[in-house]
Amino acid sequence: MTRQEKVYDLVVLGGGPAGLTAAIYAARSLLSVLVVEQMLSGGQIATTEKVENYPGFPKGVGGMELGQLLEEQARNFGAEMVLSTIERVVATGDIKEIHTSEGIFRGRTLIVATGTRSRPLGVPGELELKGRGVSYCVTCDGSFFRDRTVMVVGGGDSALEEALVLTRFAAKVYIVHRRDELRATRILQERVKNNPKIELILNTVVKKINGRQAVDSVTLEDLAQNKQWDIEVDGIFLYVGMVPNTEFLNDGVLRNEYGYLVTDEGMATNLPGVFAAGDVREKGLRQVVTAVADGAVAAVSAVRYLDEITHREGNQ
Repeated sequence: MTRQEKVYDLVVLGGGPAGLTAAIYAARSLLSVLVVEQMLSGGQIATTEKVENYPGFPKGVGGMELGQLLEEQARNFGAEMVLSTIERVVATGDIKEIHTSEGIFRGRTLIVATGTRSRPLGVPGELELKGRGVSYCVTCDGSFFRDRTVMVVGGGDSALEEALVLTRFAAKVYIVHRRDELRATRILQERVKNNPKIELILNTVVKKINGRQAVDSVTLEDLAQNKQWDIEVDGIFLYVGMVPNTEFLNDGVLRNEYGYLVTDEGMATNLPGVFAAGDVREKGLRQVVTAVADGAVAAVSAVRYLDEITHREGNQ
């Protein structure tokens, strides 16, 4: 029987910490599990050079390494993996259908753990120069800017973490943030302020990214003084927020105003047998440790859901 012919007990969408933890818990409970991932195991953390705050790794752990370890653990319990692009999902009915570039997969339950992607800045030049100096991933592109001048846009943890990584390559790193103070944790702010390669530009927004074949400068606007000027840079890295990856779901799944999936404490959505875990759902803290917790809760809820169905069918 091929994967396309099989009806799995659980299909997990997304191979990040939430999805892989859900696969570990579900497969360990003897469910048949399929994980659908379109990129690398570990999801977004695979593009993070080092995870410092995940319990059990006092010296930190590489993001890609952590993702590979989670996948290995899930496979050891019998979970199957498929590399495929999700096109659309029919989440209603007793059997959930996942339409992908590799065919249609089916499951009795579904866990959506597809995470988020970087929010575009939406300024002139961004789309035209994407991949030619405009980037959303320091781990992917940072090494291309050795001894060059670069800019990071954003004031949260991700922006500052990636700016610090960039100092290993770049000669100069500007951090531009629209507010008068950074939003990142104090330890990251201290590291940034004590790094001689980093210069902070606050109360400022990017108005335009300039260049023909590649980025050569950025037009900034000082919000306090209402003035614009150009600053020469070779690359710009954007960390201005995230967008949940939910566009493949039908309109029947409840979302909040920002597109994040709404769940109860058991990670259940409003549709029977459909759960969500990790950054894709509405929550207060998006970290690896909370994603892992979500995945465990979602898997246990899926197991209980299937047990209840079996019990009802047995009493008929």
